[in-house]
Amino acid sequence: MLPYASISAVEAALGRNLTFAETLWFNYSATKSDYFLYCHNILFLFLIFSLVPMPLVFLELKRFSFFDSYKIQPKVRLSLEEMFRCYKDVMRMFFFIVGPLQLVSYPTIQMIGIRTGLPLPSGWEILAQLLVYFLVEDYTNYWIHRFLHNGWGYEKIHRVHHEYPAPIGFAAPYAHWAEILILGIPSFLGPAMVPGHIVTFWLWIALRQIEAIDTHSGYDFPWSITKYIPFYGGAEYHDYHHYVGKQSHSNFASVFTYCDYIYGTDKGYRYQKKILQKLKEDLTYGEQQNGGSYKTQQIKSD
Repeated sequence: MLPYASISAVEAALGRNLTFAETLWFNYSATKSDYFLYCHNILFLFLIFSLVPMPLVFLELKRFSFFDSYKIQPKVRLSLEEMFRCYKDVMRMFFFIVGPLQLVSYPTIQMIGIRTGLPLPSGWEILAQLLVYFLVEDYTNYWIHRFLHNGWGYEKIHRVHHEYPAPIGFAAPYAHWAEILILGIPSFLGPAMVPGHIVTFWLWIALRQIEAIDTHSGYDFPWSITKYIPFYGGAEYHDYHHYVGKQSHSNFASVFTYCDYIYGTDKGYRYQKKILQKLKEDLTYGEQQNGGSYKTQQIKSD
């Protein structure tokens, strides 16, 4: 709740006029408690988990030939019933684990210093903090994920997430309850190290989940804006990790590829890419040779 009774009081305290965004923020948040504002995360996560994967469900069911050419594992198809079952399991974890965790974690948010007042952060400040959050989460998630692929961690916990060897958008948050709790730690480390505004925190939680849905989409679209993000892994990169499954010792990173490259855990993926590229080149060369022979025969017959 903002400690100002009016916009004029805020402007007097800041010594300047409010921006349009700050005026909107004042009008919305002035009478709302900080706890209520923090709990917006629950609504955002519910909407993201429910709505963002829906276009992917549509593509999976309609099987348009144009989009099918970008499906990473085209031979694997899930029915509507299978996808809905995955969504129900995600929602069960959401209402019994994720939601309650959000409700009781507010003291942590207070302790690390997430603020709700004015002024709002600048766009550059938000971008810088989001970059830190992604880098910190990616590094710590890499090591936790790698640990979960040992014998005990995989069999007791991480195996649940790998029930979908060809992942779909709904499978991004599909996991054992213990994994949800454990992987919540990296998500809070960045904001704890570089605390910002609650708006930045909302953006961080939303973008991280949207990114997870993207990497579990099962489609590798060449026009995706993520193609322009340096060291971004993407759907094809993470799909290989699911495809290999329990035996996977590759592609542990959640967002970027630098950890796998530095620690040598992308060798299997790079080797497979190399083999597939060679097969593709050989196939193209064979088609050209066959086409050339056919044309030569046509000329001779004429």
